[in-house]
Amino acid sequence: MTALGPLMVDVAGLTLTDAERTRLMNPAVGGVILFARNFSSTEQLTALTAEIRALRHPHLLIAVDQEGGRVQRFRDDGFIHLPPMGRLGALFKHDRQAGLEAAKSLGWLMAVQLRMAGVDLSFAPVLDLDRGVSGVIGDRAFSRDPASIIALAVAWISGMKEAGMAAVGKHFPGHGSIAEDSHIAHPVDHRALSTIERDDLRPFVAMIERFIPALMMAHVVYPKIDALPAGFSKVWVQDLLRKRWQYQGAVFTDDLTMAAASVAGDIGARVDAALAAGCDMALICNHPQWVDQLLTHRKFTADPLREVRLAHLMGHGPVPSPNRFLHDHRTATAKAWVERLQNASFGDERAAAEDGWFLNEE
Repeated sequence: MTALGPLMVDVAGLTLTDAERTRLMNPAVGGVILFARNFSSTEQLTALTAEIRALRHPHLLIAVDQEGGRVQRFRDDGFIHLPPMGRLGALFKHDRQAGLEAAKSLGWLMAVQLRMAGVDLSFAPVLDLDRGVSGVIGDRAFSRDPASIIALAVAWISGMKEAGMAAVGKHFPGHGSIAEDSHIAHPVDHRALSTIERDDLRPFVAMIERFIPALMMAHVVYPKIDALPAGFSKVWVQDLLRKRWQYQGAVFTDDLTMAAASVAGDIGARVDAALAAGCDMALICNHPQWVDQLLTHRKFTADPLREVRLAHLMGHGPVPSPNRFLHDHRTATAKAWVERLQNASFGDERAAAEDGWFLNEE
């Protein structure tokens, strides 16, 4: 057995290269994140995930961003294009019960389709507030109202759990109130902790109290709390998340190749800072040469607690065959919600934010 290490990395194409197999066999690697460039068909994707799973025991954690709307890596060829979460928020405001039923149904649909293809984990749901100032968040969020986000997130996560998938809430402690985009800038939120707690933190704390299995940190600096971005901050991860709110789940960084993460230094310094802060897994995307540098020059200590946390994120329970999925009443219900949400107008709904280059990575 090989322990799962603290690095989550990506692969370049539709199948693994010899170099990628060697990289993924390194015990410092614990997971693989997939992108649209890794998908051409459900058959191909299933073969790729099977190849990744066969490399190690326990197998590497396989993840993807499959929120719906602008951020859905796998579309077509069997994968249903999900509406953005903001559509669920608009429906919830119009009809509370319908919004909850739709959220649970689509959480199940998203998760079960991924699990059928061998993917363990989707980085969802977004728990940020849509305050109308953050283009990178926008309609990826359920709502601007914390109470609505909490209700919809509980329903969405319930659907994921029914399909055997763990949820990952993001971007802790909240990215929706800052205009700057951490992919290309250095976002700073100058508010006091008490102010952030009244709004942005409420969905996260509510999910922590219900034990969401994992959280992803925001690359945002909150200078009245700490001078470091949240994912590099012992104050946020250890003092607040672990000690004050008693959170026991896994903590992911956002992609450490993003511009906002550069404040920590080179990739080695970024990984060191994130792990020292208390994060369990560091994401390094689209820079395999940086990964190889780390694997050559750094040794990572095994962490039994990290192992336990990551083990809870593996897909669990049986998955339906394609034929059984096609004829499952839950599939028909979910498809009906997709159609309704795509075609309905709720009157007070904001226009969806335009796609950004970073949300359509290959």
